[in-house]
Amino acid sequence: MATLDYDKALYYTLWQQWDDLIVIMVRTKDDLLAKKINNFLCAFRSENNTKIIIQQHENLLHYLDHAMGI
Repeated sequence: MATLDYDKALYYTLWQQWDDLIVIMVRTKDDLLAKKINNFLCAFRSENNTKIIIQQHENLLHYLDHAMGI
């Protein structure tokens, strides 16, 4: 898997560029990355509980950290 997807996803997440993050979600071949992005964006858009949004954000960042470390 190209680390470019992970680098871009991390950058877009940290700088809150959600449209670009959606593009990564659609184009990546890493299904788990796409799922983590989708879970975070769905929580960010529709969840009222801030703890769930933060948890999904941390899950995405944790996965990106793990994937880039491999």
